[in-house]
Amino acid sequence: MLFAQLPDDLFRPLASPSRAFNAALLLHLHRKVMGTSPDPVRKAELLAAIGDFSAEWALDQQSDDEPVPIDPIERRSALFRRFLETGWLIERRERYVPVVDFDPEARLLLEELSRMERGETRSYGAAILDVLGSLESAIANPADRSEALGNAARAAQAFLGHVRGLAGAMRKIEERILHEEDMRAAFRLYFEDFVERHLISDYRTLNTRYNPFRFRSAIVREAGRALRDPLLIRALAEAILREGRAAELRTAERGVRADLTQILSIFEGLDRHLDAVDDVVARMERRIAAAVRYMDRPDSAGIERTAAALRAVGAAAGAPDVAPAISLLRPPIGTPHLSIPRGRKAPIELEALPDFEIDPAIEAFVEAKAAYRRRTTVTAETMTAFLDRHLGLDGTLRGSAIAVADVDAFVVFQRLREIDVLFEGALGTRYAVSRVEGRLSNGWLDCPDFVIRRTSSDRHAGDRPAGNRHA
Repeated sequence: MLFAQLPDDLFRPLASPSRAFNAALLLHLHRKVMGTSPDPVRKAELLAAIGDFSAEWALDQQSDDEPVPIDPIERRSALFRRFLETGWLIERRERYVPVVDFDPEARLLLEELSRMERGETRSYGAAILDVLGSLESAIANPADRSEALGNAARAAQAFLGHVRGLAGAMRKIEERILHEEDMRAAFRLYFEDFVERHLISDYRTLNTRYNPFRFRSAIVREAGRALRDPLLIRALAEAILREGRAAELRTAERGVRADLTQILSIFEGLDRHLDAVDDVVARMERRIAAAVRYMDRPDSAGIERTAAALRAVGAAAGAPDVAPAISLLRPPIGTPHLSIPRGRKAPIELEALPDFEIDPAIEAFVEAKAAYRRRTTVTAETMTAFLDRHLGLDGTLRGSAIAVADVDAFVVFQRLREIDVLFEGALGTRYAVSRVEGRLSNGWLDCPDFVIRRTSSDRHAGDRPAGNRHA
């Protein structure tokens, strides 16, 4: 639980009457003083930073525990003790020098508070290109970039969480603007809190032709194609299993399918969340435009003057004498000048994904590849067993005297000349290889002849080297 990890008095500075100052000071220490330093800050430097910040902040309130001294030196010491007692800071000594650092859990909380204070401005294009780049990297190189699939799924989930909370944050700002009587304060809320802080930075580019949001269809296409490719899923699962991020192959395959399904469902269903954002944005724009239109002081006599002018024109005999040059300067207002509501985006047709069963032929193909790999891989065990079968009682074997009957024997035979360096030299203590005059030619290989001998340390011919290392 959250409060089982945090100190009991951690929120006291943020609940006191001087909470605004305390929060600003903590964020200042986190960002400016202790944020970029990899080492703890000396206590004297931290006290100086607290004093400088306090000097710029007009603190005229008192905390809920004790009054903050007016003297600058006493003030910074009191603030330091308060943060130390409530669990925000930790003090210790390094080589007789007192140093101070943030509590680890308190630092994580400060990260979230800093993110909330900055706001949630996010770019559609950057988020979508991040997901697309990771997804394409995992599909193009599943053996080495399987981690990129998990990164794409996490980036997609984080972006969905931002979009889901965006409409709610906008509605809160809308309610504050509606209840604001001062028009200047209402416009400030709209442009600072609504547009700059919460509205997506490239929201206006979504309806253009060349915007990064057009890559969403590529994400849906790549994720759907990957879900329909059992060999790709198997390759990604094998890489995850090899890297130790799954206990068994089936678990890794389920994780790969879950990540791909999550990416696909998020970007196929993103329109519902964007429609909610569009509704709030359109409603806010209409209300701000109406406020701008009617914010001027109304003219009570304007209607009477307009009616009198129309009556005078109607009572005149014949058409009014209007100079063409003057009329062309101000063309008549008609349909092209009317405000046209923003058009709705065409819905994306959804295609249900069928359930795919793994083809038995694919399973047999994968198993055949594994059997071939086991058969053609030389291990210390197979090489030792081969030599034990062919070495005589004297422990000496000439290469030209070895009969190579099949492919399995040839796979081991061709590596005998390297026996002293294979497997990190594990067999070099048991066997010694040396070249002799002449060449051997057995129909499989034509090379200089060699002799293999058991060393004196190999007293038991049946021993096996430890481990199962491959060459």
